[in-house]
Amino acid sequence: MFPDFDYAARLDRARMLMTERGIDVLMLSVGADLPYFSGYEAMPLERLTMLVVPRDGSATMVVPRLEAPRVQLRGDAFVVRAWDETEDPIEIAANLVGTRSTAALGDPTWSVFLLGLQQRLAHTSFVSATGLTRELRMRKEPEEVRWLRAAAEATDRVVARLDGQRFSGRTERELSRLVADMTLEEGHDLASFGIVASGPNAASPHHEAGDRVIGVGETIVVDFGGRLRGYCSDTTRTFHTGTPSGPVADAFSVLEAAQAAARAAVAPGVSAEAVDRAARRMITDAGYGDRFIHRTGHGIGLEVHEHPYVVEGNRLPLEPGMAFSIEPGIYEPGSFGMRIEDIVVCGDAGVDELNRSPRRLHLVD
Repeated sequence: MFPDFDYAARLDRARMLMTERGIDVLMLSVGADLPYFSGYEAMPLERLTMLVVPRDGSATMVVPRLEAPRVQLRGDAFVVRAWDETEDPIEIAANLVGTRSTAALGDPTWSVFLLGLQQRLAHTSFVSATGLTRELRMRKEPEEVRWLRAAAEATDRVVARLDGQRFSGRTERELSRLVADMTLEEGHDLASFGIVASGPNAASPHHEAGDRVIGVGETIVVDFGGRLRGYCSDTTRTFHTGTPSGPVADAFSVLEAAQAAARAAVAPGVSAEAVDRAARRMITDAGYGDRFIHRTGHGIGLEVHEHPYVVEGNRLPLEPGMAFSIEPGIYEPGSFGMRIEDIVVCGDAGVDELNRSPRRLHLVD
């Protein structure tokens, strides 16, 4: 499923960071860090899968024997240690750690496995692996950007198809299913989510599509995405059935300008919080500040939400290869909501816009 990246080189870069930070062994189980370094995504089972990466030795994939056929060997990046039902995989992983004193453990690792490792490795200190892995995953390789672009282009094609659909008279759930079907038809391997929030429901950013029938004269926020060769898409466009009222049109004009300002702010060396401020300032100055209730964006890659986060307080300077969303919104409780979301990449000189479907208020029947 995942592209054939140079996983051995990625592990070597991880070992360099481990040396700098005094980490003896990296241990990755479920979650996106594992496929980033191995090309294998573990099923979230009660059976342990764990990639054990010593700073000073070869990496080993500890995997249930019934799952081992799914693991593709990627050159000499790692070896596979398949375990049988009568074996203790925690003991196997602990033996691979040996006497090493500091282990960085992937954040999504189940607590039952961590507790078992702590019992067997009383001399080992455990720290979060995210501080290390995000340093590599935040900066996308050109091939990763290529897959993110392909996923974004596919969602743009879905938006174009939605422009020709009738919204009124349909339930949110029905439209959400249609969006998911289109997402797959346009090339995604998986449709991950499809928020369809109409009328007053549009004021809830993460509304779950339900049985509400979409009426005439309403805003509809459609936020959807999926995975293509492991890489995520995430885009939002706002639709309106019929002619928008003055308050809706005025608010959307502000939102369009704010989203454009944030996109224009993206450049190497600019802080993540400066991009957030670019959007938030325009919305606040127009009197909608308390109606913009979430961060401006999140990183994206193998996970739909990952570092870097575009939010006040994140002073991280943007670097070429960093991919993230820009998605300001305005939400009027009990009345309407609106959001525009694009995936962008920080390029060498400025913003590289992966989503390019029209950002206007999409008028539909």
